[in-house]
Amino acid sequence: MKIKTRKLPYDEVLKLPRLKRKKPLKPSRFLATIVRLVSASTLKKTKFSYTTERMELVGKKPCLILMNHSSFTDMKLAFGIFYPRRMGIVTSVDAMSGFLGKLMRLLGCTPTHKYVPDFSLIQDIKYMLHENKTSVLMYPEAGYSFDGRTTTLPRGLGLLLKRLGVPVVTVITQGAFHRDPLYNMLQIRDIKVSAHVKCIATPEEIAKKSVEELDALIDEAFAFDNFAWQRDNKISIDAPFRADGLHRILYKCPCCNTENQMEGKGIYLTCHACGKKWEMDEYGQLKAIDAETEYSHIPDWYSWQRECVKFELESGTYLLDIDVDISIQVNLDGVCDIGSGHLRHDLDGFHLTGADGRLDYKQSPIFSHTLYSDYYWYEIGDVIGIGDNEFSYFCFPKGNASVTKARLATEELYKMKKPKRRSRASDD
Repeated sequence: MKIKTRKLPYDEVLKLPRLKRKKPLKPSRFLATIVRLVSASTLKKTKFSYTTERMELVGKKPCLILMNHSSFTDMKLAFGIFYPRRMGIVTSVDAMSGFLGKLMRLLGCTPTHKYVPDFSLIQDIKYMLHENKTSVLMYPEAGYSFDGRTTTLPRGLGLLLKRLGVPVVTVITQGAFHRDPLYNMLQIRDIKVSAHVKCIATPEEIAKKSVEELDALIDEAFAFDNFAWQRDNKISIDAPFRADGLHRILYKCPCCNTENQMEGKGIYLTCHACGKKWEMDEYGQLKAIDAETEYSHIPDWYSWQRECVKFELESGTYLLDIDVDISIQVNLDGVCDIGSGHLRHDLDGFHLTGADGRLDYKQSPIFSHTLYSDYYWYEIGDVIGIGDNEFSYFCFPKGNASVTKARLATEELYKMKKPKRRSRASDD
């Protein structure tokens, strides 16, 4: 999938019309049928199946559907499960760019900025549920999983559940991550995909629980580890490119501690600083070649990197200071390439400059609980996305820098800086 891009001076970008909020449309049954038909080949190739739990409590009533986000396959899976139920869909602004965005709006999609506070989105969701009388599909992680585990969830989802007052359904997939993992450069693997669909709470159950209890309920539903599932169930993936791009996740060598010298290629992960090499076996586990294996389980390696970043933050040594290419989005007409700039990330948050000093954007470390970072974004390159509800800044690092580390640092810095909220015994 690609996104419409054009070169435009920064001063001209400032003159572009801004995104205007529109009430979500009731999903077109015709378009939903087309999407279901288009999805059929993928559902057949993946031998897709799903199980249900407590769904009799939902029936045909509009509900909030919370689905984990693994790959581009997710939307097709959702239509495989819920069609012909009508669904409004919460979608990122960049995904609704261009002509495709117009079709997605007719399909019932409503745009929002990833990891940006958006209070109008709550009104849009209410409108879809109570005025359009449709269910709402939402990916609470917002971004695709990097290491096969849950992308950090925002706190306070329980409060949203209380405000909506509808049944809540979770969809957790198995195999979708392995079919098309984000790090693997859009290379499709042959693997069976399944899902478990569960009503985790009815309106009556929601009313009896505190916000914290509801958050815990969502956390429990989204507690998964795709690489552990593959290992424990002996799911064989013998694709000869299975380690391609693995350095995007595992950017730091546990042997020599050098960063950004790793390379995932074929079935091997290699550190070009010290020469150490690991093989990724058909069950997704790593084994060092003729040496000690520090972390056989990829999420364990990822967690170790998180601890390293946390230590840098606590000791005051963390710093990302890089030149970047900058694209800006202000509406649904694609993104504008304004040229080069500079991005700094430290304990004070992000600072982006460009356009000969006319662009000067700062983002607080408590602005968001995580970071919009992505691999091979719209087939352009690895990206760090920052900004607000007016401007989205997509920064493509020049040279050797890890967008994964930037995400880890954002999450850990948020935990350090965010004031602790008092415990909430019930809804406000």
